Amino acid sequence: MIEKAAFAGGCFWCMVKPFVEWDGIHKVTSGYMGGHLDNPTYEDVKKGTSGHLEVVEIEFDSAIFSYEKLLDIYWMQIDPTDAYGQFHDRGESYTTAIFTYSDEQKRIAEASKEQLAQSGRFDKPIVTVIRDAETFYPAEDYHQDYYKKEETHYKEDRQKSGRDEFIAQHWEK
Repeated sequence: MIEKAAFAGGCFWCMVKPFVEWDGIHKVTSGYMGGHLDNPTYEDVKKGTSGHLEVVEIEFDSAIFSYEKLLDIYWMQIDPTDAYGQFHDRGESYTTAIFTYSDEQKRIAEASKEQLAQSGRFDKPIVTVIRDAETFYPAEDYHQDYYKKEETHYKEDRQKSGRDEFIAQHWEK
């Protein structure tokens, strides 16, 4: 059965690649969710006036790839203790959130968050919020699969962000 999941993890450029190469993942789309403006543009979201977060929406076959496994991948891409953005991207539009499409997803996400909080992996509280999914607005075409289209810029931006060092420090033990 094809389902959707949506995750905000800071810059959406860095949130696509970790999900795309798994069996059962049909599509990963960069976009915006959670704000008050209809049809926001990248500039609207970046300014912080639309209330939207940068997200990736994932279409997946839950018979092949579970929602729990998506959450496991998600947690390993972010700093769930940072309420003000992610790495060098600061502001509301870069904060973390799990947007759920069903009561079942919400239950699983809450259990996953609690399990992470109890794990002792982080010294600070987990601040990633769990919200009901809202209207998803796909980002402009040039943002889609950015890691492929602008490979050099993507690698430079990701390296400068500190994301990979954080992941190595907290997850590669």
